[in-house]
Parts: sequence; C-alpha cells; structure tokens
Amino acid sequence: MKYYRYKDEHSIVCLLCKHYCTLKEDKSGICGINFNENGELVNRTYAHPSAVHIDPIEKKPLYHFQPFSKSFSLGTVGCNFRCPFCQNYTISQTTNIDTSVVYMPEDIVRLALEHKTQSISYTYNEPTIWYPYAKDIGVLAKEQGLKNVFVSSGYESHEVLEDMKSWLDAANIDLKSFSHDYYKKVLKTNLDGVLESLIEFAKSNIWLEITTLLIPGVNDSEEEIHQMAAFISSKLGLEIPWHFSAFHPDYKMLDTPSTPYETLLKAREIAHGYGIKYVYLGNVRTDSNTYCPKCQAKLVDRNNFTIGALDVRSGSCEVCGESIKGVWL
Repeated sequence: MKYYRYKDEHSIVCLLCKHYCTLKEDKSGICGINFNENGELVNRTYAHPSAVHIDPIEKKPLYHFQPFSKSFSLGTVGCNFRCPFCQNYTISQTTNIDTSVVYMPEDIVRLALEHKTQSISYTYNEPTIWYPYAKDIGVLAKEQGLKNVFVSSGYESHEVLEDMKSWLDAANIDLKSFSHDYYKKVLKTNLDGVLESLIEFAKSNIWLEITTLLIPGVNDSEEEIHQMAAFISSKLGLEIPWHFSAFHPDYKMLDTPSTPYETLLKAREIAHGYGIKYVYLGNVRTDSNTYCPKCQAKLVDRNNFTIGALDVRSGSCEVCGESIKGVWL
C-alpha cells in the first residue's frame, strides 16, 4: 500500500493510523516519527529498533496462539497515544532515535530463525506508527514460515487494517476503557476508532485476543466492565480470549494504587456472565490455564507448560469434543 496521500502541493496526509495527520514539509504528526520529506512519508525509525528481545508468546499476551512458543520481539520509539500509565514510556513517549542501531528487515528475520522462534512480534511501543518497517519484516518472515504478531492499541487506519490481512497472523489489541471522554481527554484518541478496529480484526482471519488493564478509579467500575463485556460478546464473539491485567503504579500514575485481586475476579465473573468463554487474569499470580468451556477439562497447563487433553491437530477437547478456537500448531 501507499502510506500517504497528497492533500495539496504543500502537505500530505499520513495513512498509518486513524489520526490521519496532515504533514507539511519536514513536519511530523502526533507520533513524532513519520515525516513529510520532499512530499513523501518517511518513517525515521525504519531499521532502528529501540528494543529487541526473545519472549514467550504468552507475554504478548496470546494464550490461544502457538502456546509455549518463543517470539522474536521488537519495538521502536514513539506512539500515537498518550497513556499516563504506560510501562514502556521510556521508548513510547520519546522520539529520540538511536540511528547507530541498524537492523534491516532481513536482519530481523535472520535473527528470528537463528534463535529458533516461531514468530516475530511487533510490540513494546505502538507498531502501527512503524508499519512500513513491520510489514517489510513480516512479508520476509512469512516467506520463511514464521508467524507475525501485532501488540497494539487498535488505532490502525482503515487502509492499514485492510493491508495487514495479507501478512499478519495474530494480534492482541488493548481495550483501555469504554469511556469516550477518557479516550479523548486522556489518551488523545477516539474510542469509536478502536471499536471499529476490533470489529475489523474479529471479521478477518487474523487471530485476535483482547487486553484490558484495570486501573482503580479509572476503568474498573462494574458498569464499565459490563459495557465492555456487552460489546465483546455482541460485536466480536464469545470465543475471543479476554485478558484482564492488574495495574501497577508507573509513569504519571505513581500515586494510583495497584489493582486489587478481587477486582480482577469480579471482572472475570462479569465477562463469564455474558458467555465469554476464555477470560484470563494477568500481572498477578493466578490460574492461567485454559479449560474446556463445556466439560471444564484442563486443556493447556501453563503452570507446568504442558498441553493436556487438547488435540492440537483438530483444535478440540478430546474429553467432550468441544471446539477450542485458536492457532494451536
């Protein structure tokens, strides 16, 4: 795809995310890393990752996608959100690019293969804003039999959402709140844009999981959790895994207390009440296993890193035959 369009003879419109920033010559949009250079969009973080690690796929978090596999993970700098709770704010809320670090797409794929990972994850900061780099890596990765994973806040442009269907295999999307005011005033984005993205992901062949960081006094009311659960169950489906993560004080929210465990349990109870089959709790010590929603057989034992009564070839429970959605091979 072409990542920009012309607005007039002096400016272009960036097509990477739903901000659709208008960029005049040598200017960037809200992300601070995509610039208008001589009438073309240039991603200045291209080939300059700020973080490179090998992670378990469960850290994304993805629980129904290649369980217990390793994913070669990378991020750059910059973001199109302004989350005051960001745990990766040292890279997401800066635009300082270390150009001495150079990893071309073929370098990333080579390293992933050398380390015998099964996938490459575009993560740590918002990958949508460095989509040109991510896609170039992803296309090469796919040719080598590797899977591709996005960890995103879900503000992809309509153009990017359509384009990524050709190479992306899985995504974990943050649903940070169900308040239009919170998204607009605090996060500096738009809730409707995220909901639109979630619906598009759910309709596609890209495996989708959702994460909600529950922050005391911000988005943890039972009313708001009911609203999110109603949206997921009615618009996305009952088989999309939903992860509730505990908040820990960070960045600009050091005075906000950590999420009580009871809040997470209540959120899971509410989600189950809407028929959502797979609900997981994160950032706390708890049972993170996958159980058959019909007969409750333990299918994936994440405490002991084993796959139990799950036929990974057919994606069904061997005890009762219930279909278990996911990418298990």
